[in-house]
Amino acid sequence: MAKNFKDLSEREILALAISLEEEHGRIFGDFADGLRETYPATAKMFEAMQMEESEHRRSLIDLYRERFGEHIPLIRRHDVKGFITHRPLWLVRPLGINAVRKQAEIMELETRQFYEKAQERVTDASTRKLLGDLAEIERQHQAAAKSLERSITSTVREQEDAASRRLFVLQIVQPGLAGLMDGSVSTLAPLFAAAFATHTSHDAFLVGLAASVGAGISMGFAEALSDDGSLTGRGHPWVRGLVCGLMTTAGGIGHTMPFLIPSFHIAFTAAVAVVAVELGVISYIRHRFMDSPLLAATLQVVLGGVLVFLAGVLIGSS
Repeated sequence: MAKNFKDLSEREILALAISLEEEHGRIFGDFADGLRETYPATAKMFEAMQMEESEHRRSLIDLYRERFGEHIPLIRRHDVKGFITHRPLWLVRPLGINAVRKQAEIMELETRQFYEKAQERVTDASTRKLLGDLAEIERQHQAAAKSLERSITSTVREQEDAASRRLFVLQIVQPGLAGLMDGSVSTLAPLFAAAFATHTSHDAFLVGLAASVGAGISMGFAEALSDDGSLTGRGHPWVRGLVCGLMTTAGGIGHTMPFLIPSFHIAFTAAVAVVAVELGVISYIRHRFMDSPLLAATLQVVLGGVLVFLAGVLIGSS
């Protein structure tokens, strides 16, 4: 059972301080390791913070040995009531730089408050002095963590923004765009074939819904199983699969929904309008994130969509 902070002895307070410094040093090391490839400037800052935490730990251990001997009891944050439970953000790959900066700020604020309260609880002069010094250092760390984004140069900021954009494109935009294109284009043929074969909105809607959901499941698994992201940097496979699958389904559902309208001719006209909007959105996304010329992207997407649409109309009319 966790103890109340007020019930800790000076020996236990020092042991807890040692544990906190060790934990924070390892977390900062993990942050540096996770950010080194994509955000090298910020990684160096966390490496420096890790080294300082190690120095704090050594100072605390030296003081503990002088007062209480060699054995240091194992007391961790979850053994004491009142500490914040940190999500294991450092285990996530790739690391989100803004989330890392925010968590580092929270960690330093919490540790500073701990040292300030601990200083009030101890009576030994040397221990009080060390805890006061550490509280001041943690205050500086908190300010440094809060201003990490402002402290890096504009050139580094531009590099990190570009890296963030590349990761976003690799992990979200590419699988999402692939799904949206597949869902918007591949479902046109079965949907409009069913529509022209039956001239019934309800039947066309059922076929479009089945095609959209089936394509979403298929594309989602195909993307998730394509690679694990360890070499390509494309992120967690199941996240990519979920994004791809949902966007595939959304792409097909968009021009299927108009067939909920009972009047076949109105539903068909509305569906064609939705298809035009979808193809325009896909063209813009290709231009915006994939650096494709807008005109070329539009022609490629529209040409493919029109061909599939005509195939569905011709097959359904035969």
